[in-house]
Amino acid sequence: MAKDFLSIKKKMGVVSEKQYLYKEMTAGEYLNFFADLYGVKNRKKKIDQLLEAVNLLEVRNRKLGAFSRGMQQKLGFARALLHDPQLLLLDEPVSGLDPTGIKQIRDLIEQQNKKGRTIFISSHLLSEVERLCGKVGIINKGRLLAEDTMDNLRKRLTDVVELEIELTEAKKEIVDTLAAFDFIKGLKRKENLLTIKVKADKDYRAQISEAISQQGGVVLGIKKKEMSLEEAFITITEKNISLLTEKEKEAAE
Repeated sequence: MAKDFLSIKKKMGVVSEKQYLYKEMTAGEYLNFFADLYGVKNRKKKIDQLLEAVNLLEVRNRKLGAFSRGMQQKLGFARALLHDPQLLLLDEPVSGLDPTGIKQIRDLIEQQNKKGRTIFISSHLLSEVERLCGKVGIINKGRLLAEDTMDNLRKRLTDVVELEIELTEAKKEIVDTLAAFDFIKGLKRKENLLTIKVKADKDYRAQISEAISQQGGVVLGIKKKEMSLEEAFITITEKNISLLTEKEKEAAE
């Protein structure tokens, strides 16, 4: 069992929310230390590549005690990738980073995922989770309540989608025509902007655009407003809704 555990650990890379660093080491020494533990080959080239990827190559000889929190976080990500793990476990991976640092880590995560690596992200920055993850899980008070793609979560939580349609002129004929469609569940007009709630069972934008054109209207833009992960999280946790199947519930226990 112990041997199996060690072999599993070698396939994992972990980035915790807070990095526990050896402050008297430099960035290069720190990564070289872990490269030695993992038996990384061509370590100098690998270390330079990772430091460059997280924009720390120029400070490779700086003591870690002088690193900002954002720099520490990026170094932790570089360390987690040293041994080419199959699985990455990331806890608040962009915590403490400025917008440039967030983009660098986001790009790295996407690159690693494209290489076939499985990545688990635990984060309160739900906009980043929604942007990066193909599948999300929602946990409340230690219980897994939902696990699915964002598209499927939306379909299971709401039966309408909101569209904002900007026109050159929102004529009464256009409003009356749209209001007659049975798939439209609500319509508001404010000057030349229409806010429409439509059934979520299919994409009705082409049909709506055609109807507007037939009434002499010109569509300047259509913005689709979908339920965000934050809204889904609040809906599920406040109502303590479980969206798991019986099989998923058994696996979660």
